[in-house]
Amino acid sequence: MIGKPYRYGGASPRGFDCSGLVYYSYRRAGIDVPRTTTEQYRQSEHLRLANLQPGDLIFFRISRRKPSHVGIYAGDGQFIHAPSSGKRVSYASLSDPYWKTRVIGAGLPAAPDLRGSATPVTTPAYL
Repeated sequence: MIGKPYRYGGASPRGFDCSGLVYYSYRRAGIDVPRTTTEQYRQSEHLRLANLQPGDLIFFRISRRKPSHVGIYAGDGQFIHAPSSGKRVSYASLSDPYWKTRVIGAGLPAAPDLRGSATPVTTPAYL
């Protein structure tokens, strides 16, 4: 989905907001997740940032008290997200000062046995 446009409330290849990208991507992988960033954060199994694996979620606080942005970890300090109006789904770096100061946690969607399954959770190829 890299290059698809940002669209507020979007959860399809016609356009995505951040939580819509997560919702769509995980559903394509057969995993149900909540639709909003706050609920994705609340219902995820929280992980240490040092233990991130591709496919894990990374949560950010942009302007409110609650989590307000989410991305999908891609590996090597990079994550995939739908940034904001006028932009497109893209990679960003966790070492970028903007994101580094706003990250509040990471999580794995609360789905049965994702880490222990025979098939590891990875970033879907269609992103």
